[in-house]
Amino acid sequence: MRNSGLRKLPVLVVLHQEQSTPGRVGALLEREGHELDVRRPRFGDPLPATLRGHAGAIYFGGPMSANDSDDFIRTEIDWIGVPLKENRPFLGVCLGAQMLARHLGHRVFGHADGRAEIGYYPVDPTPDGQALCAAPFPAHVYQWHREGFDLPRGARLLAGGEDFPVQACQVGESAFGLQFHPEVTYAMMCRWTVKAVALMGSPGAKPAPEHRDGWFQHDPAIARWTPAFLRRWLESGAGGEPL
Repeated sequence: MRNSGLRKLPVLVVLHQEQSTPGRVGALLEREGHELDVRRPRFGDPLPATLRGHAGAIYFGGPMSANDSDDFIRTEIDWIGVPLKENRPFLGVCLGAQMLARHLGHRVFGHADGRAEIGYYPVDPTPDGQALCAAPFPAHVYQWHREGFDLPRGARLLAGGEDFPVQACQVGESAFGLQFHPEVTYAMMCRWTVKAVALMGSPGAKPAPEHRDGWFQHDPAIARWTPAFLRRWLESGAGGEPL
């Protein structure tokens, strides 16, 4: 992604923990010239009444569930109606994708055998996924979740998986859900494998050395795809600033 020199609207970034960051995705957006309007509704930050002053909105992941009864979870799920109604770019990553599914009236659920995806896993891009942007859809992606979601009615499946069939989807022209984490940097991955080591004992989870090995094997493809995808995402919707 290269900055064209045109004025760019900020991107709304919703995070769910005090120390969370938007990682590679945030760095790419800033490199493109977008300021990041970071908000944490869990800690009292309000969400805007409209996205007309933003280039788009991204919900990132977190350890909570889209099925939780916390007020901020319900607020965030309900708020997704703003970008959908205004046809502004919305991107949900992991928990954010599950919130998109919940907003649209679909299930978020754990694997029947209690399996998790924690580490690098293969995904199966559909023709729509392969044609989405200028870079090939990555064949392996970084995951950190124990729940998945149903494909919303009318959505296009962009990539599927074995244990969790919906790995990426598109709703209309401007809303996308990714079950995986393209934002993860090597430093983030190392931090997650230390701080959440208990989760790595879940059925199906990969041990920490496989995470590190997987980075060097699979991240180059993710690093090529992510900026191409973000460009496609930012150009979607009505009334956005040109790149």
